[in-house]
Amino acid sequence: MTLIKSISGIRGTIGGKVSESLSPIDVVQFSAAYGNWIKSKNEGPYSVVIGRDARPSGPMIFKLVSATLNALGIDVLDLGLSTTPTVEMAVPHYEANGGIILTASHNPKDWNALKLLDKEGQFIDAEAGEWIVQHAENQDFNFEKVDRIGEVNKKRGFINKHIEAILDLDIVNREAITKRELKVVVDGVNSSGGVFVPMLLKTLGVKEVIEIHCTPSGRFPHNPEPLPEHLEDLIQAVKKHRADLGIVVDPDVDRLAFVCEDGEIFGEEYTLVAVSDYILQHKPGSTVSNMSSTRALRDITELAGQSYHSAAVGEVNVVAKMKEVGAIIGGEGNGGVIYPELHYGRDALVGIALFLSHLATQGVTCSGLRSRFPSYHISKNKISLTEGMNTDLILDEIARKYEKNEIHREDGVKVGFEKDWVHLRKSNTEPIIRIYSESDSETTANNLAKKFIDDIREIIREKKMS
Repeated sequence: MTLIKSISGIRGTIGGKVSESLSPIDVVQFSAAYGNWIKSKNEGPYSVVIGRDARPSGPMIFKLVSATLNALGIDVLDLGLSTTPTVEMAVPHYEANGGIILTASHNPKDWNALKLLDKEGQFIDAEAGEWIVQHAENQDFNFEKVDRIGEVNKKRGFINKHIEAILDLDIVNREAITKRELKVVVDGVNSSGGVFVPMLLKTLGVKEVIEIHCTPSGRFPHNPEPLPEHLEDLIQAVKKHRADLGIVVDPDVDRLAFVCEDGEIFGEEYTLVAVSDYILQHKPGSTVSNMSSTRALRDITELAGQSYHSAAVGEVNVVAKMKEVGAIIGGEGNGGVIYPELHYGRDALVGIALFLSHLATQGVTCSGLRSRFPSYHISKNKISLTEGMNTDLILDEIARKYEKNEIHREDGVKVGFEKDWVHLRKSNTEPIIRIYSESDSETTANNLAKKFIDDIREIIREKKMS
């Protein structure tokens, strides 16, 4: 059983002991702490938007969270089955004080989590997260008397407003998409995307939508993280139906990946690259991605005569950098597209609309579009450390060893070479260092990772860490 409390929320497995899994008591304590944070930052009356993915535990967790908030005098606006970006958009629409998405994203079905939003519909920052964790651990709550308890109000159908807002974007070319008469296969991993992605595609004018794993039972037919090794069903369906492309999203619909007409993976890292390429063809401006994302975004941005910026890993950090530099598009290499003209959050639905607009207006196949971008390979590795090892010291030594190279210290250590890079980050939840390396050669990317793993082991020996 697992329970992870962090500044970004609480996440864990269902079933088990208190403080060792996501038990009802842990849910109530964390919800109460969040509710008290909401009240400390706003004047009443108070309201919070809640939406969930299709996990079997979702209805139960919703009842616990909503009852706890009601006990604090906070009204709950219940979107029901929804997506993370839909909740993010609903918060400012309803002028609510915050939002909660009940989803464990790409984790298996026995997991669930509370993802917390502020009144702007954006993820809470580190300071707020620390406040909530501390108050949850101290059980520092103050509930209301019976005459001041809140209520639950159902707000079904907000997804329609979300889709309407996407269609209203000038850059979304519905006419071109309709003319292409596209045939698209959708893998919704039996969660929210299984309902809302086909709905969006039909509204955009896609001629034929073939659905696999689109029943929102929450019983995922395969690992729900949209990685190549989990997409065999989608690959086979694209080939069988001779579709123009396949689309897969994660359970809460903020990550997006594609399969091309020939069954080849478009590449989750290249979702943001393709969408950014389309945006940059229509308007000037900066782009942003996190430090572990492919260099290809920087390449196409500079080719367009614009400036690229990197941010620390994490959506909240990417959004902060986007606001700082006034970026027109940004996101993360895990298939997360952030288009600020719609809202500041990773949104697979707007990503789909922008990608299909690009595909339709270019008049090429999916594989043809992919071939236009620089091709890089990312190797993702990790090294386990003994509990108590000084990971900060290890990262400092790596930075010192490679000080003649381009060094970034905003998030661990990133070492830049002429075209290659290596990014080392310590985990906040386990004693490991994550190692990401990229090159235009898969062999070189793997060798770079191995070299840095050897460097870390040498540092451990030299410093005589046990």
